[in-house]
Amino acid sequence: MQKDQKTLEQAKAEGKYIREIKSFVKREGRLTKGQASALEKYWPTMGLTHNDQQLNFADVFGRTSDVVLEIGFGMGKSLVEMAKNAPEKDFIGIEVHRPGVGACLSEAAEHDVKNLRVYEHDAVEVLRDNIPNNSLATVQLFFPDPWHKKRHHKRRIVQTEFVSKLQEKLKIGGVFHMATDWENYAEHMIEVMNQMEGFENLATDGDYMPRPDHRPLTKFENRGQKLGHGVWDIMFKRVK
Repeated sequence: MQKDQKTLEQAKAEGKYIREIKSFVKREGRLTKGQASALEKYWPTMGLTHNDQQLNFADVFGRTSDVVLEIGFGMGKSLVEMAKNAPEKDFIGIEVHRPGVGACLSEAAEHDVKNLRVYEHDAVEVLRDNIPNNSLATVQLFFPDPWHKKRHHKRRIVQTEFVSKLQEKLKIGGVFHMATDWENYAEHMIEVMNQMEGFENLATDGDYMPRPDHRPLTKFENRGQKLGHGVWDIMFKRVK
């Protein structure tokens, strides 16, 4: 355990408050009527609530299969597409922005996707409290906030402490798949992952992977590629 984390946990145990660094800023935005309607109509069947109880995936999905967890799914379009294209797998999405959650539920309902559940909560807390150890086949982190200013790099979600906790949740052989359109963040991700014991880079030519077919090409990404912008996919497998 890192010294800073030990200090933080000791402070919590003693009832002291220490402000934790967040990797996101919660920009609430205004719900559209469609998003609000989707939340009201579909949350009872697709929504998951953060609490202190670990999930039983078989109870949640009514079957046993590989579970893919995506952190920060935005408006949910690509997550819904992945769930629709892989009906043999089950998907859990985590997003802090309520309009995105509403949009994702609406999109899933429109495409009759049944193998998807969503959280509206902080991913760090969901991983800690609700996801069993050694349970996930894949964790996806696509285009997280790059916090591109150097003084904000400490806010980037991909840090040693976060990856250590995520590693516990992956099965042996499970994959942590990241993607970013900021080269500096891609380099940071590689630096962090190379420091971790128990992970193996799946890239066979350098540090990065070609975009796999199962990750949909977003409109934003497609537009960026036409302008010559790069995108870096990084995939590490848990080996111990």
